[in-house]
Amino acid sequence: MRIAVDISLYPLNGEYVPPIKDFIARLHAHAGLEIDTNAMSTQVRGDYAAVMAALTAEMGTTLAGPDRAVFVMKVLGGTVTSRED
Repeated sequence: MRIAVDISLYPLNGEYVPPIKDFIARLHAHAGLEIDTNAMSTQVRGDYAAVMAALTAEMGTTLAGPDRAVFVMKVLGGTVTSRED
């Protein structure tokens, strides 16, 4: 089953841009995901297991870091097509 996740990261420190860019770069290292970003969020599409595994790993890395952060995400299941469809 394919899903789409709309996720936003809000680092709770003054230097918020580097942790966001780092999180997005780490997501791009996972094969089989379609990733788009805009000013407010990142959209991740792909197989349910692959998307959730990538998010689990990379959210865990961020949350284990020295700074506090908030993630907000929406998950869409069902028939999710690629951006090219």
